[in-house]
Amino acid sequence: MEQHAVEQHGKAEPAGLDVVVTTMASDSHTWNLVFLQLLLEELGHRVTNLGACVPDELLVAECRRIAPDLIVLSSVNGHGFHDGLRVIAELRACPELARTPAVIGGKLGIAGTGTPARQHRLLSAGFDGVFEEGGSVLEFQSFLGSLPAGTGARALPAGSKVLL
Repeated sequence: MEQHAVEQHGKAEPAGLDVVVTTMASDSHTWNLVFLQLLLEELGHRVTNLGACVPDELLVAECRRIAPDLIVLSSVNGHGFHDGLRVIAELRACPELARTPAVIGGKLGIAGTGTPARQHRLLSAGFDGVFEEGGSVLEFQSFLGSLPAGTGARALPAGSKVLL
């Protein structure tokens, strides 16, 4: 199946972030991506929604091409933890994306939410934020506010990792 990135930009102010929103290869859900895209655009950010079932290679290639200020990985199928560990390793192995802020959220496992060990492992693997299902949109919005706009693939300020 051939994948194509669909760039859909909202009415963002120039100071807004360039954000890539995507699922991972095993996740075919799209409503979560539509919600995230609309939320981010409403907050003044520009969004490229890569869609569902995105292979790791395509995700890395598109992020290299776009040089986003933030990468948002969303999972609904309960495999987000394992898929996320694999994907963040691929992103961090790419020199152009090694310091790009990246977050993961949604249903990250099948054994419930908010498992501190799971969240810490995702952060240790390279994610800058973990937003599990049932968390607050305001916490995600606060995280977005901490990011410098227009930096494209630059690092977060020290100590910016978010655990929810």
